[in-house]
Amino acid sequence: MPQYYLSILLFLPVLGIPFLFLSKNEKWIRLWSAIVTLGVCAMTIPLFLEFLRGDSGFQFTHHIWNFLKLQSGGLDYHIAIDGFSLLLVTMSALLFFLSVLSAFSNVKQRIREFFILLLLVETGVIGVFLSVNLIQFYVFWEWMVLPFTLMVGIWGEQGRIKAAMKYLVFSFTGSVFMLASILVLYHYTRTFDLEELAVVSLNLIPANIKFWLFVGFSFAFAIKVPLFPFHTWMPDVHEEAPTVGSVDLAGILLKIGLFAYVRVVIPIFPQVFLEYRNLLTALAVAGIVYGALVALTQKNSKRLIAFSSLSHMGFCILGILTLTEEGVAGGMLQMVNHGFTSGLLFFILGFLHERTGTNELKDYSGLAKSAPFLAVAIGLAAFASAGLPGTNGFVGEFLVLIGTFKYSLIYGFLAGTAVIFAAGYMLYFARNLLFGEPNSLSSGLSPMNVREKFIISIVAGIIILTGIFPNILLTYLKPSARVVLNLTSKQALQERAFLEQEGTLKNTKKKFINYRTLGTEPPSYEDRISSGRGTGIPGKKTVSQEAEE
Repeated sequence: MPQYYLSILLFLPVLGIPFLFLSKNEKWIRLWSAIVTLGVCAMTIPLFLEFLRGDSGFQFTHHIWNFLKLQSGGLDYHIAIDGFSLLLVTMSALLFFLSVLSAFSNVKQRIREFFILLLLVETGVIGVFLSVNLIQFYVFWEWMVLPFTLMVGIWGEQGRIKAAMKYLVFSFTGSVFMLASILVLYHYTRTFDLEELAVVSLNLIPANIKFWLFVGFSFAFAIKVPLFPFHTWMPDVHEEAPTVGSVDLAGILLKIGLFAYVRVVIPIFPQVFLEYRNLLTALAVAGIVYGALVALTQKNSKRLIAFSSLSHMGFCILGILTLTEEGVAGGMLQMVNHGFTSGLLFFILGFLHERTGTNELKDYSGLAKSAPFLAVAIGLAAFASAGLPGTNGFVGEFLVLIGTFKYSLIYGFLAGTAVIFAAGYMLYFARNLLFGEPNSLSSGLSPMNVREKFIISIVAGIIILTGIFPNILLTYLKPSARVVLNLTSKQALQERAFLEQEGTLKNTKKKFINYRTLGTEPPSYEDRISSGRGTGIPGKKTVSQEAEE
């Protein structure tokens, strides 16, 4: 495979934008947008065929040294993929393609401008998942903010301007902290390479500076996840966004915040991460329980799914925070699973809104009789969101809970209660839509067309397939999960604490010199994580304290 293959995949949506100006015909604009996004989907197939599944290192690398020359040096162009990012890129590419198909009927004005923004967002998202350079990571992180803001602000519902501005302000605030942290980090390490930063000496950055850098990055990423209590922008944006905006936000954009924790925060600041793991875990569990409880009270269907997303994203980050084999793999898996489950829910709500003009649950009833195909899809999506065995939602949450109980019985119990609440709000959601006699609104629905059935069938098929055969995804995720486990192990921290400040990557005597070596089989949980602050056992030294000594 050519080394520039990933670059073509990355910039294909942008390269397709000029062709949207070849004709004013709306059918051409829609068709070409679908062709471009389908092309990105198709390009992920060879990646799966040639990907070495047992390898945790970066693959299909495209690295251009000194791509942008500066007086103080140069900035590299560096993209690559591992198992974790491969699944996220593929999920994103498929959801963007299906989003374009769904927009054929629900976007009726400024059609060319809408698809231009959508293609820009796709490149930004994929760029984040592929970047191995921190500055490049930041550029693509920012790339998607303005186009998505405009999508919400122009094509959203009545409160779209307020929701779009809220998203912009939250995103911009987090980005300022991240950019400042990147510049200070470079001052001490003299590198932007994420793989090198994952093994660089821990002694390069003073302890107090390291803490504030951790805070800066964590704050920016917590807004995107969103981690409780930085979630307040999300329900408003979901409620006011067009269907495509809600699908892409819940299915894709929320994932980049948690991906950033795995790719940036944990590798660069493992000591501080371990010190404040309990605090982050408490916030994650609070978000899980709070999101589930608030979802139970919602009358607007999109707000209900928005708060359920807060709860489910809490499960994803909780799995990573457990630093157990089951928890980390489950958290990564749940990110992919939630992308498809929430995507299906918002597609369904979008199709209903097109026909009725409302998202209020009280306005619907009896869809099981008036729209049987849609009713089956609603039932499947509700079951998957509630974590019913046989659906993809069950596998991810089950692994996360196993890991959480291994880490903390209290947190495991609290997170487990949210599973019960999830069944409650999804049954409430399904009952309002499906049962009872069809009212005037429900009985007058136009039949689902082939395009809409195709969108629902593709996502529903993935939900069932990965629910029954989760190893299809886990074989790609396990090597990436091992990287996280080894990065935070006593062995890795002690090794990095004693590294000389120069020649870190050249020291071949060290065990962990890159992502490939970090993907070796990790020690047991007890051997990797020492007891003390951050583990719940008082009176003993932490990993970071032992490493510093």
